[in-house]
Amino acid sequence: MIIGILGAGQLARMLALAGKPLGLKFIFLDPTPESCAADLGKHLIGDYTDKALLTQFAAEADIITYEFENVPVEIIHFLAESTPVYPPEKALAVSQDRITEKQFCRNLGIPTAAFATVSSLADLEQAMTSIGYPAILKTRRFGYDGKGQVVLRKAQDLADAWDAVQNAPCVVESFVPFDREVSIIASRSVSGHTVYYPLSENTHEKGILRLAKNTLRDPLQAQAEQMINTLLTALDYVGTIALELFAVDDQLIVNEFAPRVHNSGHWTIEGSETSQFENHLRAIIDWPLGATNSIGYAAMQNFIGGVPSSNKLLSLSQVHLHLYDKAARKGRKIAHATARTDSLENFTDLIALLTELAKQSDDS
Repeated sequence: MIIGILGAGQLARMLALAGKPLGLKFIFLDPTPESCAADLGKHLIGDYTDKALLTQFAAEADIITYEFENVPVEIIHFLAESTPVYPPEKALAVSQDRITEKQFCRNLGIPTAAFATVSSLADLEQAMTSIGYPAILKTRRFGYDGKGQVVLRKAQDLADAWDAVQNAPCVVESFVPFDREVSIIASRSVSGHTVYYPLSENTHEKGILRLAKNTLRDPLQAQAEQMINTLLTALDYVGTIALELFAVDDQLIVNEFAPRVHNSGHWTIEGSETSQFENHLRAIIDWPLGATNSIGYAAMQNFIGGVPSSNKLLSLSQVHLHLYDKAARKGRKIAHATARTDSLENFTDLIALLTELAKQSDDS
């Protein structure tokens, strides 16, 4: 069976690495000749809007998926006319616009931060009378890893913030005084079977995820599963999905969801019975989904802009290194390491070592 993937970055790479042992073959469509997944299958090089290339891509693939959510929805619609595409078009359309996404969640009874639509500086000034400070101004579309986001702390910040987003349509959100940032990842098959991973507790700096660790027997697990199941059902979802959440006392508030495999779930490669990547492939093919239980304590450390020496990392016997075969660039995710152990004390020490090594190599 041939799986088509729109995009050939590190997520596509990890999907292909998970699928190879299952006998799956891959074809990628990506405009970048040196894409890091390209050597794991056939690589069609060209623009995502090239109808001739899309037609070829759809003809050669048995099932199509995607590794990022900024694919134009009309492209998914075009491909789906001839080849099954998962996750479905609706999930992509909702996730691409932060206002649509928040309204969708609210309509399902899933709580979000207070928010307002902003199309001008005057709109922003008016919205702040009810949203209050601090707050976050975000572009409605195309923001990720902290891009297209500005923190607002006082009225004097508004004009500069609006200049920073270059008059793009925006949402302004109230700041959530969270105790933790967490995410839940789930996979749902074509037949509707759903599995959930343990909550991931996440640490961000400058809007970029740095560390994600599994939380075993988290008291908010059941609440998170209920929320993501509501979302999966409403979207008639197929594939792996991540729901990012703020934990405030004993309540969860949605930040956003990603209709794809997710950075906060990388620890599942070594840390779970079945990784998020393998279960995504099983889900879209409608194969039985694998168990999602954690194998001990597990964490993922991102490496941004630079990577510690392989010698240093691999000298830690319970650490696994994943290089993306991407050129180093300031602020770019180019690798990650996972740590896995049965001992909580050892786990804490491993995370501290990984965090320190990451800081030494980080040039973001």
